[in-house]
Amino acid sequence: MSDMFSDEEQMLLDLVERFVEDRLMPLERVVLAREAAGQPLELTEDEERPLLALCRELGLWALDAPEEMGGAALPARVMLAIHERLARTVTPFQFPPDSPNLHMLDAVASPEQRERYLEPYAQGRAKSAMAISEPDAGSDPAAMRTRAVRDGDHWVINGRKIWVSRVPSSDFTILMAVTDPALGARGGITAFIVDRDTPGFEVEREIPMLGGLRTYELRIEDLRLHDRQVLGEVGQGFAPMQKRLTVRRLEIGARGVGMATRALAMMCDHVQQREVFGQKLADRQSIQWWIADAATKIHLTRLLVQDAARKADRGEDIRTEASMVKVFATEMATEVVDHAMQSFGALGMTREMPFNVLAQRLRMARIYEGPTEVHRMVIARRAAREYQKLA
Repeated sequence: MSDMFSDEEQMLLDLVERFVEDRLMPLERVVLAREAAGQPLELTEDEERPLLALCRELGLWALDAPEEMGGAALPARVMLAIHERLARTVTPFQFPPDSPNLHMLDAVASPEQRERYLEPYAQGRAKSAMAISEPDAGSDPAAMRTRAVRDGDHWVINGRKIWVSRVPSSDFTILMAVTDPALGARGGITAFIVDRDTPGFEVEREIPMLGGLRTYELRIEDLRLHDRQVLGEVGQGFAPMQKRLTVRRLEIGARGVGMATRALAMMCDHVQQREVFGQKLADRQSIQWWIADAATKIHLTRLLVQDAARKADRGEDIRTEASMVKVFATEMATEVVDHAMQSFGALGMTREMPFNVLAQRLRMARIYEGPTEVHRMVIARRAAREYQKLA
């Protein structure tokens, strides 16, 4: 796939691969032991600090941030290749900042918001969260009930949010709320920026998730925000939110390729060494077919991701492609990881191996950013209209 990248881009990808192999892989044993003990699967500050310092030194920072804010403004096809490489390790680390929120801010932030929020975020001096889902409106953002009511030059917001990541460590949160119930997703949802420690914006509980991760439920009671905290136009929060979700869905596809690649590599190495009933596992047809199918599907998925990335870089509407990527990649990687676990036998069932975390992350990926079933419904609806024209 190297012919898809310029020499400079390939050098960057090679640098990322060395970073993963030399810096992140050695930390896996520590984080896996932490997860097995029931602790969050995350790096400590002492572990993360030198990694961040090295990222700054190597230029692995703000890779798709705007150039005017010190970023490299890398295209989607390069960023997704980077995500693929990072996903080959279970050590939880991403090059700052988190791309989806960055793209949403870049698309609609006011000049004041760009200076106050986007610039420090792009430069890695701030962290953010996104609050969309609600207890009764998880897979359907248009059904949200969190209500924002205008009061002069302020808004008073009440409601609940759930499955929100990174809230305790975030400097600000992008909050989605209904400003016109009659319009709903067609002009009635608005995005707001909420600073940390704003009264009325409280963490109700921490929710342990698969893979040692944590999300949070939020209670929002009489939260008062000034007009300048509106992100974008009033009532026009749904479209930029969808843009953010599209970016994340492509990332999930690239990560699925990375996780499947790691599992396949481990399986290929193991079956060459392991003998059962006097024969290497690698010589058994069932194993050979697993390897053949995995290699083929990984290649297909990578092509699917790259196709969507090129279209995104051209500014095309890729909502359908993003849904296809998310569905195909997560199901493909789930199958590859499962077969890799099976090839290792009992060893593959231990929490000392990375398969446990890979499998749990992939199981979660089939739910967050839209469940597989919802994406299939969307794909079917759009495909039916497209192919009906050919009948």
